[in-house]
Amino acid sequence: MGVGVGTASAQSILAVPDSFLAGVPLELGNPGGSAPGSNDWSCRPSDAHPEPVVLLHGTGGGRQTNWAVYAPLLANEGYCVYSLTYGNLQGLTWPLNAIGGMTPIDVGTAQISTFVDLVLASTGASKVDIVGHSQGTMQANNYVKFFGGADRVAKIVSLAPLWHGAYGTEQVSVGRSMRSLGIDDEVQAGIPACKACVEMIHGSAFIDHMRADGVYVPGIDYTNITTRYDEIVVPYTSGIEPGPNATSIVVQDGCERDYSDHLALAGSARGAGFVLNALDPDHPREVPCRFVAPIAG
Repeated sequence: MGVGVGTASAQSILAVPDSFLAGVPLELGNPGGSAPGSNDWSCRPSDAHPEPVVLLHGTGGGRQTNWAVYAPLLANEGYCVYSLTYGNLQGLTWPLNAIGGMTPIDVGTAQISTFVDLVLASTGASKVDIVGHSQGTMQANNYVKFFGGADRVAKIVSLAPLWHGAYGTEQVSVGRSMRSLGIDDEVQAGIPACKACVEMIHGSAFIDHMRADGVYVPGIDYTNITTRYDEIVVPYTSGIEPGPNATSIVVQDGCERDYSDHLALAGSARGAGFVLNALDPDHPREVPCRFVAPIAG
């Protein structure tokens, strides 16, 4: 991706793909697995990166399908990286159980809370940083606002957040995820509806509750990374929320060649550059500008 090699040794450098869709062949080749660089429970945080990074996928995603780019990228940079599949439908076999973010948001957040506790216990760290994509951004904030996570999180970096809710749902994203794993429309028709999708609509009880006393939690650093070409979070400005502890970035500002849509944003080198700078602001690097196609990146 050309976003920097980082601090890992030459022996441990992992290949970093340049497309969000790279997670699909990983899942097909290793059903139920983890993306390279993630979920190494022997990892111990370094002084340079004392907070482990927890990756929270979007609607229809999973710990492997959503993070083919970020897991190896962050591991190469010297971070301890962890991801889970939350909100998947229980009692189903693969590949259906690899489709996450389907249950009510609070159900997924409870799973995330338990997972963060495991990460902290394993690494000995006092806090984690969270990188979320789409629904994962709402999950991260639900965790720190309403599930006791405020003292366990230092930074929340959000790819395609929707702080105001979207004028629509993420059901189209779910359909894409299922089709990429070979689940056709006829099979999809028999799968229970995405409960989390309706909670992310503008004006829903969940969104109103999130916004009632202000979106952000004091003491946590927030970075919002958005794209003008987001076709799921509509309007994309739903992800731009002012706050004294928040920075909002539109990837096309200063780079009109980037046509990242909702999915491609989680795989583009430019988005990744902003994420790396948000996680380590004391050591900023130049953020690349290159052509990015929708979906594939």
